[in-house]
Amino acid sequence: MATGKRAIEFPQAAAPVRAARDTGDRTLADTVYESVLSRIVKGDFAVGEKLPTEHELSLEMGVSRPVLRQALKQLREDGVVVSRQGSGSFVRRKPEEAVLDFAPIGSIADIQRTFEFRAAIEGEAAFLAAQRRSERELRQIQQALEELDRCVRTGELGVDADEAFHSAVCAASDNHYFVSARNSMKANILTGLNLTRNLSLTKSQERLAMVQAEHDAIYEAISERDGDAARRAMRSHIENARRRVFEGDIGHA
Repeated sequence: MATGKRAIEFPQAAAPVRAARDTGDRTLADTVYESVLSRIVKGDFAVGEKLPTEHELSLEMGVSRPVLRQALKQLREDGVVVSRQGSGSFVRRKPEEAVLDFAPIGSIADIQRTFEFRAAIEGEAAFLAAQRRSERELRQIQQALEELDRCVRTGELGVDADEAFHSAVCAASDNHYFVSARNSMKANILTGLNLTRNLSLTKSQERLAMVQAEHDAIYEAISERDGDAARRAMRSHIENARRRVFEGDIGHA
């Protein structure tokens, strides 16, 4: 475009269409979302900078404006961009570049949806676990928590221990449908856990301790048979994990 503005390098229209078809459940809006997110992460669009207009972006990326708007909507929900009426969309936060190291483009939209799935499923599983868990099941949750503590102390990644903790909570719900639903997403869940724990290892020990405190709160609520507190603690933990990925450095939330 001969507008005098710097050129924006996006994939040709055929590339996102092909990506959407090749990955089954992925949509064209997912591909656009990840393309814009990637450029923000890489610093092509700085914090506070206005994004090109919807018309310009849709032309550059070879997609319709409704598709682009869906992608921008997800970026707004992630806290990455903000829309100002009459002015357009602006970069609000820059997620860390490490996100692209641990979650290559092509998986980020799926990770986002996995967090949403987990908050809903595991929140209810924690609620039921607090009401129904046996002493043996509580001990299994505690053992996984102790292994997570060890991983934090030694600086290990701890993906297996994290997965064991959440699996034990689901099992303690005494409802095999929660377990089955979670198992159906196991690959995506492990990808998300790998991402969040790798990102945490790049932070201070205090950050790691505060993430672990979220696990402690879940265990304590289940131990005390407080279903409402268990649900809140689980949902808060998973939603905080999503925020730590997609909203960049948000302190120790």
